[in-house]
Amino acid sequence: MLQIPLWQKVLIFLVLLVGVLFAAPNLVSQERARSLPDWVPNQQINLGLDLQGGSYLLLEVETDAVIDDQLNNLVDTLREEMRGQRIGYRSLGVADGAISFTLTDPANAGQVEQIVQDLGQQITIDIADNGQATVDLTDQARRERVSNAVSQSIEIVRRRIDETGVREPTIQRQGDARIVVQLPGINNPERMKDILGKTARLTFRLVDQDARVGGDVPPGSEVLPSDEAGPEGQPTRQYVVRKRIMVSGENLTDAQPTFQQGQPVVSFTFDTVGAKRFGETTQENVGRPFAIVLDGKVISAPVIREPILGGQGVISGDFTVQEANDLALLLRAGALPAPLTVVEERTVGPGLGADSVRAGEFAAILALVAVVVFMVVFYGMFGALADVALIANLILIMGALSGLQATLTLPGIAGIVLTLGMAVDANVLVFERIREEQHNFKKVLSAVDAGYRRALTTIFDANITTLIAAMLLYYFGSGPVRGFAVTLAIGLVTSMFTAIMVTRLMVAGWLRRSRAQTLPI
Repeated sequence: MLQIPLWQKVLIFLVLLVGVLFAAPNLVSQERARSLPDWVPNQQINLGLDLQGGSYLLLEVETDAVIDDQLNNLVDTLREEMRGQRIGYRSLGVADGAISFTLTDPANAGQVEQIVQDLGQQITIDIADNGQATVDLTDQARRERVSNAVSQSIEIVRRRIDETGVREPTIQRQGDARIVVQLPGINNPERMKDILGKTARLTFRLVDQDARVGGDVPPGSEVLPSDEAGPEGQPTRQYVVRKRIMVSGENLTDAQPTFQQGQPVVSFTFDTVGAKRFGETTQENVGRPFAIVLDGKVISAPVIREPILGGQGVISGDFTVQEANDLALLLRAGALPAPLTVVEERTVGPGLGADSVRAGEFAAILALVAVVVFMVVFYGMFGALADVALIANLILIMGALSGLQATLTLPGIAGIVLTLGMAVDANVLVFERIREEQHNFKKVLSAVDAGYRRALTTIFDANITTLIAAMLLYYFGSGPVRGFAVTLAIGLVTSMFTAIMVTRLMVAGWLRRSRAQTLPI
C-alpha cells in the first residue's frame, strides 16, 4: 500500500491542481472573476435563493381553459363532420364543461355516435330521445390533457426565464397543476410575472370587411379589442376578425426587437410551412387588412400592400423598447398551452441571504477548527497530515461546486459542514488500525501498510452507503433537499480521495524521509 506508482502521484497532484484552479475565482469579486482570460476557470459558486435573495412564484395552470380549448377544437371537428354528412343540428357549442347540441332529426343519432366513436375512445356521447346530445371527454382524457399542459408549461416557462438571463432558476412541478419558480437574484418579480403571465398565442387573421362592430357578426367571425388602451384602460377600438387562422405563432422560427422609422418593432421569421402559407394568403388578399392577434387582442391591423413571400415580416404597434423586447422574447419561447395564475409570491431579501451566508461561513469555520484541533490532539503529527487533507478536501468541494455550476443553498452549507465532520472518519479508522498494529509489535512500515489495507474496506462500505442515500435524496427530493444531497455527494467523493490517496501519499513521503523507528501516533 505504501509503494505508490508514479502515475498515481501525478494523478493526485493534477486533481489537487484542478481543484485549486476552479476554487480560486471564489476568492475574488465577480467583476474580477469575469475579467479573467477565457482559458482560465472563472466561474464562481452559484448561490441559491436562500443565500443571495430573490423571488419565489407559485403558478397554477388554468386547467378549465385547457379542457375548454380541447372541447372547442372538438366542436370544430364535429361541425365539419356533421356538415359533411348533411346531419342537421342546432345550438352546437361548449356549455358547463361539455359539448351540447340538438339534432334536428333524432333518427341521425346512430350516425353521430359513429362520428364520435371514430374520433377516439376517450370521447363519450349521450343522445336523448328528443335529439339532445352531450359530448364529453373521459376522466382519463381530462387528466392526460391537464398533465401534458402542465409539462408543456414548465418547458415554456423554462425557455422564457432562460431568455431573460436569470442564472440557476429552479422550476419544478408541484401537485397536479402547479409550478414552483425560484429566481435567485431577482428582487423585483413584476417583470417576470408579466412575462410568465402572458399566454403569447400569436395568430394572423383577416379582418372581416363585410361586417362592422355593433352590427351582426357572421358565425365565422368575432369581435376582438385592440391592444391599445385608453386613459381609463379601455381598448381604443374593436375589430371584426375572421376566426380562421392564416398562420399561427407555432410557425415562427425567430423574433427579434428592432427599429423601423425610429419606432420599436418586432421582426419575425417563419419556418418553411409558415412562409409558404403566409405568402399564399398575402398574395390572395392584396389590398385587404389583416389582424395580428396576441392573446385575443389585436396588436395592429395593417393593409396588405403586396405579397409577402420571403417568410419575414414586422409586427408594429405602440411599443416601448421594453415591450418590444418582451414580445420578441415571448414569441421566441413559444405560447403557453393555457394561462398561468400567480397563486403565491414571496421575495427573499438579499439581507436575509447575507445573514445566512455569514451564519453558514461561521458554522463551517467553527467545524473546521474543531476538527483540526481534535485530530492534532489525538493523533499528533498524523492528525496534522489529516488536517492538511481536510483543507484539500474543502478546496476540492469548492472547485467541484464552481466547475459543475451546482447551486449552493443553506442546506448545502449544512451538507459541507457535515462532510467536514465525516471527512476525518476515514483517517480515524486508518490511524486506529495503525495503533492496533503498532501495539501488536509490528514494524513501522508493516503497521502503516496494514492500517491502510485493513481500513480500506470499511471506509468504502460506509461512504458508498451514504453516497447511495445522497443520490436517493437528490432523485426524490426537491429544492433545498437536492442542494443538501449535491454537496453531501461531492463531499463524500472528495473526502474519500483526500483521506485515502492524499494522506497515504504524505505518510509515505514522511516515512521515506524520516526513516522513523516508532510512529508518533
